[in-house]
Amino acid sequence: MPSSNYYDVTTWPVGNPSKDVGEVINSIIADIKGRQTGIDVDNGGKPGAVIYIPPGDYHLRTQVVIDISFLRIEGSGHGFTSSSIRFNVPEDEWPDLHELWPGGSRIIVDIPPAGDGEETKGAAFYIERSGSPRISSVEFSNFCIDGLHFTPDGSGMPAENTYVNGKTGIYVASANDSFRVTGMGFVYLENALTIYNADALSIHDNFIAESGSCIELRGWGQASKITDNLVGAGPKGYSIYAENHGGLLITANNVFPRGASSVHLNGVTRSSVTNNRLHSFYPGMVVLADSSENLVATNHFLRDHEPWTPFLGVDNGLDDLTGLLCVSGSNNSVIGNHFSQIIDSESIRPAGATPVVIRLMAGVANFISSNHAVAMDVRSTSSDACFSAQVDALLATEASQALAVTAVKVDPASARNTILDSGTDAEVIADRAVNALRATPGIGS
Repeated sequence: MPSSNYYDVTTWPVGNPSKDVGEVINSIIADIKGRQTGIDVDNGGKPGAVIYIPPGDYHLRTQVVIDISFLRIEGSGHGFTSSSIRFNVPEDEWPDLHELWPGGSRIIVDIPPAGDGEETKGAAFYIERSGSPRISSVEFSNFCIDGLHFTPDGSGMPAENTYVNGKTGIYVASANDSFRVTGMGFVYLENALTIYNADALSIHDNFIAESGSCIELRGWGQASKITDNLVGAGPKGYSIYAENHGGLLITANNVFPRGASSVHLNGVTRSSVTNNRLHSFYPGMVVLADSSENLVATNHFLRDHEPWTPFLGVDNGLDDLTGLLCVSGSNNSVIGNHFSQIIDSESIRPAGATPVVIRLMAGVANFISSNHAVAMDVRSTSSDACFSAQVDALLATEASQALAVTAVKVDPASARNTILDSGTDAEVIADRAVNALRATPGIGS
């Protein structure tokens, strides 16, 4: 028997989903609220519903407003493909491309940017509900949210490379519990996911790339996880950002370059950043700002150079003394990470400086152990072919010579740290009177 709580946007009688799927989904939500009014009916009352988006293109001109729990919006394909590659191919070559746009169950965000700069107005999906209990169990699964185009930002970059358009994929404004974002595709949005005050949030197995910022957990939160995602932001934003969170698990993500940082934690405690593959073209890859009692372990860090011609000269404004991992906080553990610093010595900033791998900037009693840094001096090259240039850069392991680095640098504002087997005596800069150090033995020592 068909369920009255399962909706297909293509068969709903209100609106035209191809022209404005936002109007259709809002009408469906109104129907759910109109039918599910009892809060205690035979030990139930408000089961929520599923809204299905079949494969196809659906323009969204009306913001979807969600204020009910137990709602799942699902499609049949995340549909991600690189719009950045397409827009940087000469236009006369477009007719020879197999496809021009993302596909799958694709929502095209056509909401005009807010003239007052209010970011919530540019969100395709806006979730907010006051009162008790918190809104719970809203799920997004297996469809694509596409911002379509970026816009000029005054930088002189081509408009499609600015990562700016005032559009957000999903914006959660109020405290929430047990939300899930799984199997989604996000592309060409200024902000893909912006979520406030999350409890037990799961962001899992998504493709979130070519967006200004990819994942931002704002306000506060606890016991959430960001796992198994493919993520890559633009140079003005974050690939993964969280503030004032406890018990956050960031694991098994593959983070692409160009984000201003791979992982940036601000005021985060008792959380884990483990088993991630992190790739960046700039320093400041992982930042722990005012964050304590966190575990950063068994991650692979790769810092190398931008190989794709359209983005040459773009960076995040940080120099090579910043460090690849920057820690301001106390009682953090940094254990068993691999760092590959594969850069051209002629590009080091400030000129002639020794690049820093791990930098302890402030705090006390951090534990740094068994980290391994590989540093090579390479001649950087570039190409107009994004895919082949990046693959060639990743696979190249030959270099002219080793590059001298500072494996661990401890600033005067950081003290009582323990540093074990994470750099030779010459590669660790720390006040031995206020920090404990066991250097990695050198060959022949």
